[in-house]
Amino acid sequence: MDNRKLVVIGHGMVAQRLLERLVAEPANPYTEIDVLNAEAVPAYNRILLSSVLAGDASMAGIALQSSDWFREHGIRLHSSEPATAIDTEAKTVMTASGKVMQYDDLVLATGSRAASLKLPGETLEGVVSFRNVDDTEKLLEMSRNHRRAVVIGGGFLGLEAAEGLRQQGMSVTVIHRGEHLLNRQLDPTAGKLLEDALVTRGIHVATHSSPLSLLGQSRVRAVELTDETLISTDLVVLATGITPNREIAEQSGIECDRGILVDSQLRTSQPSVFAVGECCQLGKQTFGLVEPGYQQADTLAQVLCHNDSHFKPGEVATRLKISGIPIFSCGHPVPGPDTESVIWQDHDTARYCHLLLRNNRLAGAVLFGETQDGPWYFDQLQQQRDLSAHRQQLAFGAAYCTA
Repeated sequence: MDNRKLVVIGHGMVAQRLLERLVAEPANPYTEIDVLNAEAVPAYNRILLSSVLAGDASMAGIALQSSDWFREHGIRLHSSEPATAIDTEAKTVMTASGKVMQYDDLVLATGSRAASLKLPGETLEGVVSFRNVDDTEKLLEMSRNHRRAVVIGGGFLGLEAAEGLRQQGMSVTVIHRGEHLLNRQLDPTAGKLLEDALVTRGIHVATHSSPLSLLGQSRVRAVELTDETLISTDLVVLATGITPNREIAEQSGIECDRGILVDSQLRTSQPSVFAVGECCQLGKQTFGLVEPGYQQADTLAQVLCHNDSHFKPGEVATRLKISGIPIFSCGHPVPGPDTESVIWQDHDTARYCHLLLRNNRLAGAVLFGETQDGPWYFDQLQQQRDLSAHRQQLAFGAAYCTA
């Protein structure tokens, strides 16, 4: 066990969580830890990139740890040093600059990239994604020189990009193919409330709409929709999902599907190689949220310290702020044939609560405008408590139900 070496490829939020859990373990077996980071800056809170785009935060302010922290824990961080090849037989990793690093254990935390829509014109200048620091800096630069933007995708990332660009003074249109915004987290009523709030703030929203092509010669000039509508623009942000970064694993013979295949201990098909976060796939499931990535990092830290631990995907609650509007969602956001709905709505304040019950147990919750009871509802969902005695008070939250 002496002088064991760990190499981590990737340095996002999940990789940093793993490092923090490892160094806190008395049984941490590694005397050397090297982290290969394709980005120029250490791990940062990617969720707050929208705040940087809006001008409400700085890159220094969203860093997860200072450079002193890595020195104190003997972690060698190699920024702007992406891995290019893995030799699982020799247990080595080669980097873009030609370095060869030996490992006893290897963790792949390569994350994901924006999914391509395979639209004509995607390679035009002015078409960008919104995933990392470089994307954010590009968007800030473009917002200084251009006035019109189209965001394709009405999920969390797309709406955050739209709000950030709006705060930079751009005229923004959001195109979303679903019937309402955040359709994976919200029901139609909450989605409409969100759309109304964004429109009031000055963002144009086009739901039930899909892009057909991006038009321009060298630079994007317009988006053509499938109904032949043309929207003039200087900038297009693609925010329509993610693709796991699995290529380096595939090239080294590690089994992959959509992502890098792992078991419940985050082991890949190759000995001593593990994967966590958005790049990995357990069964048929990939992971696009930070919370399950953190759970994986906690599990893997235990596994690397030779403790028996297993990652089991579970319910995840979503708590967001879109344009300052609090939103909470857990479980199933829309009714099914076997659910009952309990709904409370205040039209004057645009607050809304939709609870879905199955056999008097919570199956889902959607809160809009007021989310302080979200964690309590999530606890009811996880514990599957019988809520028969609280049916009349349930929509008003924990204080009414426990009084």
